[in-house]
Amino acid sequence: MCLPSPIMLCEVDSSARDFLSQVDIGTRVVVRYRIEGGLSDALGVLSSRTPTHCVIDTRRGLTTVDLADVVLAKQVPPPPTRRPATKRTNPAID
Repeated sequence: MCLPSPIMLCEVDSSARDFLSQVDIGTRVVVRYRIEGGLSDALGVLSSRTPTHCVIDTRRGLTTVDLADVVLAKQVPPPPTRRPATKRTNPAID
């Protein structure tokens, strides 16, 4: 069975849930999971898990995901380092 989405996602086996139950706490992950009306993604650090849920520490805060709703999950690299802001000069003032 496929889910309606801009990217065609079909029902998967339990490999995504297996991944989340085995990966080390503190690993940066992305998790795609079912919500009412579609899908959502959580990108961040896996902060905890139980046999039925996992918690992802995202930029927006903690996101609790029911493992039964997980469609895809994988490890992702660390976020890119931010470049320092460059000092802008105003040629009209100089």
